[in-house]
Parts: sequence; C-alpha cells; structure tokens
Amino acid sequence: MIPHSVPRVLRLGPARLTAGLDHTRRLDLPAHRTLHGDQVPRTLDDIIAQVEEVDMRGRGGAAFPFARKLRAVSDAAGSGECVVLVNGAEGEPASSKDAMLLVRNPHLVLDGAVLAAEALNAREVVVATVAGEVAESSITAAVAERRAANVAGAAESRIGIRVVGLQERFISGEGGALVRAVNGLEPVPPGRKRRASTSGVDGLPTLLSNTETYAQLAVLAELGAEQYAKVGTSREPGTVLLTVSGGAANPAVVEAPTGTRLIDVLDVCESEIGDGVLIGGYHGAWLDSRTAMSAIVSREGMKQAGGSLGAGIVVPLGESTCPVGEAARVAAYLAAQSSGQCGPCRLGLPDVARGLTALADGTGSIDAVRRSVRAVERRGACFHPDGTARFVLSSLDAFEEDIALHLEHGSCGRPVRGVLPLPEREDEPEYRLDVDWTRCQGHGLCAHLLPEFVTLDDYGFPSFKTVPGWMLKEANRAVDMCPALALRLAEAG
Repeated sequence: MIPHSVPRVLRLGPARLTAGLDHTRRLDLPAHRTLHGDQVPRTLDDIIAQVEEVDMRGRGGAAFPFARKLRAVSDAAGSGECVVLVNGAEGEPASSKDAMLLVRNPHLVLDGAVLAAEALNAREVVVATVAGEVAESSITAAVAERRAANVAGAAESRIGIRVVGLQERFISGEGGALVRAVNGLEPVPPGRKRRASTSGVDGLPTLLSNTETYAQLAVLAELGAEQYAKVGTSREPGTVLLTVSGGAANPAVVEAPTGTRLIDVLDVCESEIGDGVLIGGYHGAWLDSRTAMSAIVSREGMKQAGGSLGAGIVVPLGESTCPVGEAARVAAYLAAQSSGQCGPCRLGLPDVARGLTALADGTGSIDAVRRSVRAVERRGACFHPDGTARFVLSSLDAFEEDIALHLEHGSCGRPVRGVLPLPEREDEPEYRLDVDWTRCQGHGLCAHLLPEFVTLDDYGFPSFKTVPGWMLKEANRAVDMCPALALRLAEAG
C-alpha cells in the first residue's frame, strides 16, 4: 500500500490534477494561486453546461453524472439552504488518490467545492476524511490558509468550510454512511436508501461527491470545456487518477489521460502482471494477463475488458505470492468490515470467507463457496455483500488453475506474501463469551442469535469462538436474552 503521508505521483501525458507536484511535497495557497490563478465564481447554469459538455462523472466508483447531482440538489433546495460534502474518506485499502489530493494539492479540491457551493448558494462546505491522518491535517491547514487570506472575498466569508474526521473503515466512504457520520451518528450505511441530494447533512439537500470529482471541476472551470477535452477519449475526455500498488516495484498515484493503455500504466510503475490485475478495488474484478495487456483505461475500456474502472484502483498481483491465499485474506477482511446490519453481511460474508480460506488450505470446494456467495447476492442492505461477492466470484474464475493445485496438493507451492494491501492492524478489540455452567440449561438461544460464533454439542450446551468488535451489539443482545442469565461478555486478552 502507498503510505498516506506523501503519496508518490507519476504521470503519463499532461499534468492537470498533479500540476506543480514534481518539485514540492505540497502546494500551499500562494503556490496554488501562482499555478492556477484566482478562482472566478460562476453561475449554476454555466457550471452545468460545462460539466455536461464533457460528460463529467463522479470519480468515487459509481460514475454518476455530476450535472444530474447539481440539478437534483438545486431543485431540492429551491430558495433554501444546502450543503456541499467532499467525500475524502477512502475506506478502500488499495486506494490513495484522494489522500494524495488532500495531502499534496488541497486547494484544488477546495476550489472545486467552493465553486459548486457558491453556485448552489450553499450554507457550507464539509470535507470528510480519515481522522488522525496527514490528509486531515493538510486540508485543515488549507482551510486556515484561505481564511487568513480571505480568498474570494464574500464567497468564502459567507460559505463556511469545516473538516470532519472519521473512523477509517471499508464502509466509511459509502455515501449514506458518510452522511450519518458527519451528522454524528454511527457511520454505517442506512438500511433504507436515502438520497443525499434531498436529505443529507443536517437534513439539508447535499451535493455529495468524491475528492477527485471536485478537483476535476476546478480544472474544468480553469481550462474551459474545449481545452479540458483536448486530452482523453472523445466520450470520456480528461485525465484520471489511478492508484497502482500490490506487486508494483514503484507504487504510485498515476495521472493518465483516458484512453491510455493499462500496460503503459503498469510499466511506469514497474509492475509485473503475473497471475492477474485487480481493477476497481476489493469490490472489483480480476483481469488475466492477456486481457490486461490490451485493456484501455476508461470506463468503456474496462467494461469491455470485463472489469470496472471504479475509483481507479489497479493492483497487479505478480508471480511470487499465492493468489488463492491473497484472495482469502481480502475476503476475511471484507467479512470483518461488515456493519452487521443484515443477515447477508453479518452471517453470510463470514461463511464466504471461511469457504475461500478452506480452498486455500486445500480442504474446501468451489461449489461450497459459490453456494455461500449466492446466499448473500442481492440480499444486503447496502453495497457491501454484492461487492464482496463480485470479488470472490472473480477470484474463483481467475485462479481456477491454482485452486486445482490447492485441492490436489494442499498448496500451489507459493507463500502468501501479503501483496494485496490491507490495513496493518485492526484497532477494533475482540471479545469472548464466557458461560456460568452452574446456570446454563442448554436452551441454545445464544447459538440462534450468534450462529457464526456459537456451536452446540449433542446436549445443547455451547462452545464459543472469538467475537469481532463489529459484532459487539449482537453479542450483547445474546447476553441480555439468555433465559438463564448464564452468559458474560469480556474483551479477549
């Protein structure tokens, strides 16, 4: 994984989002203004016209048309208040592009956000990012710089800018979870889909988009639509930020025009494709070496290759690590990152992860993993079960030959080197369930409430597995509902 302190930047083609970063770690306000000039306010109609001319899409993964978001917020707000929300909470371990922008080019992001806020007559701009990271410090310092300089006069004195630090979790960047976190609620996706454009921060219509999207808006406003579209493809003009990590010898955030060959991106990062390239992150899909060699960096190009550009995550696996073991590591991580709100996440994802781990150990079966996946697909309360299912099914297809070796010999002969980036350490505590055997009467209710962590013997008496922190609410429920009051919950030592 690329360190989030000062992410390395490489480029193919002209510098736009990364302009000025060749010789400086961070562009402060004077350097930013020297390079990009003073921001000129624009009307909402002008911004929408430019955005539509280049068909600008969100860069957080869903590729939603940005002009539609602008219109939806404007229509919902009417003459009332609204909020502009910058999603800088990269919960995806394999992505560093948003952190790069917030750390090294924060004023470009703020220019785009303030431009949208002024056009929408917004109450404030909120920048949400991971608490305690360098990105939070950098964007906070950038806000202070602008206040001291009174940038854009009335616009920034009227529109407040605040930074909100969030807990780093895989699901923290999901739109509904982000809005809940900013509103002081538990940062989990809401069970019922709610559009931020109608009810977001403080219940106000909210323009919610990714960090890179706002930086792209600032570049578009600076260059104009015609100049902006001089690079990239005709259907998807401009550049895109890609985070290349995994087996790359030179991991970096790469700025490249759409239409660039994926192999050229891999070459500049000194990457060997090996057993495949993961595109779109841990809710994405694998491309085999032949497909990766001919794939084009664009939404359309990745779709034709069988993947999805998503948030621009590119993870070459190389040849030195066990691909089945790597996939099993990620599946276990994704299971642990569940918000625990619905059965497919809370119960199904651990089952999927155990099935893939069994394959890596040479004791499982592909059919068992596929059955587990079918139990979670299209049944979750948010995107997480379906995204995890997509990753696991793609792994089964991409690593079919290696899986056969594991099932026949118990291993493919290669160690699991941890090439796929994951957080170094999970801070969430683990818990254990203790039972008072003088009280336990073998009702079995605890196994019904926590089937993944409690098993019953032939007489109905329980034995327990360690309970992860994300299941604390359910574990406490099992304790409270024990008819014999025989359960206790303690932090695992």
